[in-house]
Amino acid sequence: MSVRMIARRLGSKLLPRFAPAATLHSHATSFGFKEVNEEEKSQLVGNVFTKVASNYDIMNDLMSGGLHRLWKDRLVSKLTPFPGMKHLDVAGGTGDVAFRILETINSGRAMDDTLEDNLQEETQIYVCDINPNMLNVGKKRAQERGLGNLGSLVWVEGDAEKLTFNDDSMDGYTIAFGIRNVTHIEKVLAEAYRVLKRGGRFLCLELSHVDTPIFKQLYDYYSFSVIPVVGELVAGDRDSYQYLVESVRRFPRQEVFASMIADAGFQQVEYENLVGGVVAIHSGLKI
Repeated sequence: MSVRMIARRLGSKLLPRFAPAATLHSHATSFGFKEVNEEEKSQLVGNVFTKVASNYDIMNDLMSGGLHRLWKDRLVSKLTPFPGMKHLDVAGGTGDVAFRILETINSGRAMDDTLEDNLQEETQIYVCDINPNMLNVGKKRAQERGLGNLGSLVWVEGDAEKLTFNDDSMDGYTIAFGIRNVTHIEKVLAEAYRVLKRGGRFLCLELSHVDTPIFKQLYDYYSFSVIPVVGELVAGDRDSYQYLVESVRRFPRQEVFASMIADAGFQQVEYENLVGGVVAIHSGLKI
C-alpha cells in the first residue's frame, strides 16, 4: 500500500477531529479545542504543567525522539550569548535553555582572563516561569549540574503577561514551547519588547504547522493517536498530553505569528522552519 493511500485513509479518519473550533466569544479563549473563560485558562494550564513537571524531560525525549535538544541548541546559536549579558528565559522552568546559554558563555574563553572573570560575574540569566513545580525541577537539575549556587542563574516565579523586570533591562529574551499556553499572546510580546534593551533580540521556539500534505497527515496521526497514549503509559496522564497536542493546532500559523511579533514593535522579524514546520524559531530585534 502506498504512503499516499495510507495518508488518505488516515486523513479520512482524522478530519472530524480537526474540524475548526467554534468562533470564540470576546470573553473566552481556547484551552486546546475547548472554549473556556479567560479567567479559567491560566488555572487549567497551570494544572497541566503541575501534572507533567516530574516527567517533563523524559516525555520531551520520547515525543520528539530527542530532537528537542537539537532545536534548543539551534535557538541558542541564534542568540549568540556573551559574557556579562542580562538575559530573560520565559517559561523556562526546567532550565534547558538557560543551561545552554550559560554553557555557551562559559565555553568561549577568547578574552583576557581577568576581564572575562569580571564579565562572568556580571552575567545574569533569569529563568522565569509561572509554575513553581516546573521551577523546582529546574533548580534540582541545576544542583545536579553543579550550578545550584551559581549567582549567574536566577529563578523567578512570574507571569509572562505581567513581567516584574524593568524597561530596557535585558539583552536577550527567549521563550521555548511556552507562548502557545498563554492567554494573551499580544501581551506576552508587548512585555518582551518592553524589557528588552535597544538591540536586544527576541527568540521564540514553538511547535508549529506542517504544510506538506502527506507529512501533515502522518504528523497529525502521530500527534493525536500516539502522543496521548505515550503520556498515559509513561506519565499516567493522557489528558494533559491531549491538551498539549491540541494547543499546537490552535496556535497561529508561522506567517501570522510573525506579523504579531512585528505588530509588537520588533523589526527584522523572520522565522526558520525545522523538520518541515513541526517547530519554528521566530526572531525579532528591538531597534
